[in-house]
Amino acid sequence: MAVPPTYSDLGKSAKDIFNKGFGYGVLKLDIKTKSQNGVEFATSGSSNTDTGRSGGHLETKYKMSDLGLTFNQKWNTDNTLTTEITMEDQLAKGLKLGLDTSFVPNTGKKSAKLKTGYKRDYINVGCDLDFDMAGPTVYAAAVLGYEGWLAGYQLAFDTAKSKLTQNNFAFGYKAGDFQLHTSVNDGTEFGGSVYQKVNPNLETAVHLAWTAGSNNTRFGVGAKYQLDKDASLSTKVNNACLVGVGYTQTLRPGVKVTLSALIDGKNVNGGGHKVGMGFELEA
Repeated sequence: MAVPPTYSDLGKSAKDIFNKGFGYGVLKLDIKTKSQNGVEFATSGSSNTDTGRSGGHLETKYKMSDLGLTFNQKWNTDNTLTTEITMEDQLAKGLKLGLDTSFVPNTGKKSAKLKTGYKRDYINVGCDLDFDMAGPTVYAAAVLGYEGWLAGYQLAFDTAKSKLTQNNFAFGYKAGDFQLHTSVNDGTEFGGSVYQKVNPNLETAVHLAWTAGSNNTRFGVGAKYQLDKDASLSTKVNNACLVGVGYTQTLRPGVKVTLSALIDGKNVNGGGHKVGMGFELEA
């Protein structure tokens, strides 16, 4: 049995079908480079075509493999500076420790989070401590796996109010070409997804969601088809008749372009549709 995924990665294959390859109403440029001494740089800029608001960030990452250390620093145009230091597989095999801090120079606001994680065969657990002057918040999660079956639990506890603010359960099954995921969040949000790799070129997914006290069930169907080694087509539709289409093309090694559109099937002639474009450059 391989190491189970983290709680946030449960059902990830289905989520990727619905999320990756789409970027409506946004023009985006991503650039990734790496220096000779191993420092990785990632720059991103985007513009929202609806609001006209632009933003971006600059991220640097440096790994010291012999010590198991990773240093990550990020600055964005909202003038927020974040720094993350992680150490993995040093004190014990499968143990990961991290310190994540943020600082806003304009307001002087500071925050910090201590992250821990441990993964081995059959188990993947994590516990984060979010420091706050009023009182820290504890985030914990655990996933158990056996012969393809997965069960997970996630909680958040506010020590200042002595209150459980998050109480989530998940259950699923993962095989080579099939994945099933169900979840219950705070006893009110119910969700489920099914992912299947039909063949080497075609992936499909179905997502369902329901909120207690509501008669409306939200659902969607998505698919990704690999046209060839350099191009892929993604489509999805939900019960609100919103149809999403995305096309990704690798122009050359390290250069990728993504085109996407969102169409309101209930109001095709009325406008309100959205388009998006993204470029990814890597060297």
